[in-house]
Formats: sequence, C-alpha cells, structure tokens
Amino acid sequence: MFQKILIANRGEIACRVIKTARKMGIKTVAVYSDADASAKHVTLADEAVHIGPSEVSKSYLQGETIIEAAQRTGAEAIHPGYGFLSENPGFVEAVNKAGITFIGPTASAIDAMGLKDKAKELMINAGVPVVPGYHGSNQDPTFLANQADEIGYPVLIKARAGGGGKGMRLVENATDFEAELGAAQREAQASFGDPSCLIEKYIQQPRHIEIQVFGDQAGNIIHLFERDCSLQRRHQKVIEEAPAPDIPESVRQAMCKAATDAAKAIGYQGAGTVEFIVDGSGPLREDGFWFMEMNTRLQVEHPVTEAITGLDLVELQLRVAAGEPLPVSQDDVQINGWAFEARIYAEDVQKGFLPAAGHLEHLSFPFNVEFEHGALRVDSGVRSGDTISTWYDPMIAKVIVHSNTRTSALCKLSSAIAQTQIIGTVTNVAFIGALSRHAGFRAGKVDTGLIERDIELLSVINQPDSIDWALGAVAMMGLLPADNALPWDKLIGFRHWGVATQSIDLKCAEVCRTVAVTILDAGHFAVDALEFKIEYTANGFCVSTANQKRQTSITVFNNKVSVTNHDAQHLFEHISVFGQQDSNAHAQDSLLAQMPGQVVQVFVSKGDKVKRDDPLIILEAMKMEHRFNAPRDGVVADILFSVGDQVADGALLISLEPESDGEFNV
Repeated sequence: MFQKILIANRGEIACRVIKTARKMGIKTVAVYSDADASAKHVTLADEAVHIGPSEVSKSYLQGETIIEAAQRTGAEAIHPGYGFLSENPGFVEAVNKAGITFIGPTASAIDAMGLKDKAKELMINAGVPVVPGYHGSNQDPTFLANQADEIGYPVLIKARAGGGGKGMRLVENATDFEAELGAAQREAQASFGDPSCLIEKYIQQPRHIEIQVFGDQAGNIIHLFERDCSLQRRHQKVIEEAPAPDIPESVRQAMCKAATDAAKAIGYQGAGTVEFIVDGSGPLREDGFWFMEMNTRLQVEHPVTEAITGLDLVELQLRVAAGEPLPVSQDDVQINGWAFEARIYAEDVQKGFLPAAGHLEHLSFPFNVEFEHGALRVDSGVRSGDTISTWYDPMIAKVIVHSNTRTSALCKLSSAIAQTQIIGTVTNVAFIGALSRHAGFRAGKVDTGLIERDIELLSVINQPDSIDWALGAVAMMGLLPADNALPWDKLIGFRHWGVATQSIDLKCAEVCRTVAVTILDAGHFAVDALEFKIEYTANGFCVSTANQKRQTSITVFNNKVSVTNHDAQHLFEHISVFGQQDSNAHAQDSLLAQMPGQVVQVFVSKGDKVKRDDPLIILEAMKMEHRFNAPRDGVVADILFSVGDQVADGALLISLEPESDGEFNV
C-alpha cells in the first residue's frame, strides 16, 4: 500500500480523499492555487504545495506542475478526484512515465470513453444499447442541422468531450438549432478544449440512471448497483438517490449487465460509472434504456452508493491502484436501505440557477458525520469564513442521508435541509427543501423534466411572517434568552412604571419595516397585537403564542440575524431609515452583470430596437454561458462592453433609452 499520495484536486473531493487516506494511515499532499491558499483541503492535508494562480488553466490543469509536486514531496501516487485532470489520458501517461501511480483507470480506458462518439461506437460493438443520433466527425453546422432534421426534433446537442451539462443544449425546433449549436461549441471549447459536438434524439420524459462499476488489475469487474440522477437543472444533477425508485429487478439486472459489459470491453480498472438514459414514460423496460456515456472516475454522487453498500469507494480505489484485488465479489454486494444526496450550491434559483459567489459569514449543518457512514453525512470543502469564489464550481456541500426505506430517508433529507443555515451568499437551500417535499418526487415519479415543469412551484420564496419579523427584532436588540442565563438577566427591560418599548428598523428580502417590541417580562414580548414567549432549548428556541408553538433556530452575527424554521431561512439586517431606497427604482433600463465574467457574444448594436425577452448579451462565468434578455420593448442606448471583455460583478452592460426613472438587475 502507498505511504503517501498527492490529491490533484481541491474542495470537497480533496477533503473526502484525505479523510479515507488518513483512516488507512496514508499521508497526503494537497495542491492549491492562489485563491485556495487557506482552503479547507489545504489545512487537512499533511503537506500542501502551491501550484499557481487562481485560474484553473494556470494551476489545477497544469499536469507537469502537479507531477513535479508529487516528485518533490515523495508521493507515490496521485488521486485526481473528479473534474480537472481526472479524465485526461495524457496526464495519466505523464504520471506513469514519471514513475508515479495514477489512482484511476488506464489512459487507454479513459481515451476509449473520453469522446462520446467513439465511446458509442465501441458500445455498439460490445452489444450495449445506444441512443440514436449522429456521432461522426463532420462538424459543419449545415450538415449537423440536416442530421438533426433526419433524427427528428427534439434533439440534444452534446459536447463529445466532457460532461457535467457543459456544452449541452436541448433544441426543440429547427429555427433554434444554429444558435444553440454555437453556444454548445463555445462552452465545450472553454471547458474541454474541444468544440466538437454530437447530435442525439432527445428521449421524451427521460430518466437518468447510472451504474457504479469497479474493476481491479486482475480483470475482476463488479457493479455496485444503480443510482437515479433524474432530478436535474440545466443538465446538472441536483438530488441523487440509490437505489432507483420503481425499478423492476429484471431491468436492474439488465442494466447492471450492460454496464459490466461496457467496462469489460475496455479492460476497466478502478471506479467508473456507466450512465444510461431511460424511457420514463411508463414502467421501466428491459429494452427501454440506452448508453449515454461512461465517466472514468469517481462521481460526485458516490456517497449514496457507499451508504447502501457499506463500502468506502475511495478505499477501494486506493487498494486497486496499489495492485490489490477487489476485496469483495459480486455476491458480497447487497443493497441495504435507501440513500439520497442533495447538492447545496451558491446559486440564484430565481435567476435561472445563476451561479453566485460570496463570503460565508455563517455555515451550520445539523449534527452529522463527515465522509463516513451514518444516517446523516455532510461532505463539504468549505467552512464558516471561507469564500465561494468565481474561479471554481460554486458547490458548498453535499447532504447525504440513509435510512431503511425511501420514505424515511426522504423525511430525513427534508429535515436536514430545513436545519441547514448558510449566510453570506444566495443558495439553493430553499429550493432543495421544496424539491424534497414535492409530491411527485416523494411518490417516486421522477424524470429529468420534473424541475423545469414545476420550477415556479419549487422556486416560490416564503416571505417572513409576523413571528419571524418579531424574532428578528428581539434578536437584533440582544433580548434573546441564553442557555446559561444569570439571575439579573431577568431584569432586562425592567421598568418601575409601565413596560419598555423599543423600535428597530429591519430589512428582509428587500422589504423594510420598523418593528416596535414591547418587553413584558424576561423572554416575554409583544409586537403589535402578537404576544409571545421565547425559551432556550437544546434544539434552538421555542416560540410560544396563545395558540401555537414553533421550534426556531436563531443566529446573530455581524449586525444580521438569521431566523430559520421548517419552511425557510430569513435573513434580517439592521438598517438606517435614511438608507432605505425603493428597490423597484430603475427597474427597466439598465442591464447589470450579476457575477464577474467574460463577454462571449453581443446580439445588438447601439440604436437597435428590441422586444421584450430578445437576447442582448452572453456572459461566460464558471465555465457556463449565461444569456441575458431585454426586460421590455425599447431602443438600445449604449453598450458598455465588447466580446472578449472581462466584466465585474454589478457592472452596467447595456442600457435602454429611458422609459421611466428605473434600473433593473437580471
């Protein structure tokens, strides 16, 4: 077994690999960019090596620099995590040439599955069912458009290199094909250095089910059953589960056999995932699934497989890479219970899941284990005080739950999300909570279009009620009861004559209010006609009114108060009445950037007339393209940036001729 390994990655996956390595007595070396100098994975590792600037292309994608770091520190093997260099056959060859072990499949296996067109040809030869489409090398736009016509709309444009939803576009009619192809090619070039795309028939009401496979150097290949990853937005997974709901055993066996056949066809070693698109329009059938791609690495969602099998997939990776045979046979692997994983991101659901950034002023999860088996597990690469930057993927954490049944596991997920507090950036926590309570999802009726169909319902913002405002005011005034209350704490607000009333100006979700709090006794208050008591408990605060009790979590920090209940988290800020502004002012005339990024396309010129929802500009941020449309009919007054320009967060991009005194954000 290895004595020391280097992790060629960052964030959550680097932390997760370090944890297993430590359990096995293996020393670890982390690598870091300028932006990650004080990151969690750097502090967890035994050693850390600086590899370059914040830009991915100048740090985490610098294979030579990473290999030199491994040689300099005496690391015998390199674990690539996922993303970055994990599926780069050239990097694998360079690692092996340097006399270092790559913890993953061979370069030839990665190469065989790295390009979707070649992979599908290989799968056809291996007898694995494949989605109809064009997988050739001709990239002429007119030719591809003709292929799409022959396949029949809707079609899916997919970058042939890479995954994660990048370079992928659903096209429902021929008039949109050219524009969507261009966007997919640019995104593929930016993410993978290869603009080539393939065209596939889009399966109506599809499900995304994948099979975890594992191979060793002796040629043994097993599967670890399936994961259902159908809940997606923008072709990226949101909640995964294992096993898949309502899958007949015959279909499971057919898919697992197809997956192991695919792995055997390329002599696969290590952890891999064979992904299938499945016809979800009715009961699952043995002839109703098709090969999509194989990810020749560990997957983000691997914890749900660990939960139901009891296996540590990173430990298996290390043992196989060290030349050991798989410690389990196919018959040893059994499904135990049900597991879910929810991905918590810094993103703005209201703005089409636009990635966000920010300083994590407060980060709190319910009691959990980290990178271990348990009823509740949280894998995260950040801590309170860290920054979600624009340089990397905006994932904050993965919340994983496990229980005996699907229903009880889903209840645990809802409860865990409700207790999650993240302050300092906009997140998808409320959205994930709503999704976990979605009636169709709870019934197991999942497909990749569920989120898009019900996005309005899932993205409803719960406004704070009168109790939330009252609690925000009491907390901001420093009147909350403490767990170690002293005798004189009961004198807070005491008056010889009458009662004490204090007022405070608060802001929550762009709404400003003056809240007057009357102190009736210690922990006993009145706001307007609402009278309530607050008690400190082991689980937070219990708020009692005349006819109800509510368990609430309240956190005070940096002149802000977070009030969290089972429905939502509300952030209150103390403001000056002189600083209040009309949040609707300038709501129609100015297009502002919501994140730092690069302008990749401008659709209009100064003086052009535009209609509401006409495309105006495309920004690339975090390797994804974000299109901004006109908020109203009007005339373009000014364009502040050109293609190739870098823009800052909040920068004015395009202005329309004034229609009213207004400005808007997109």
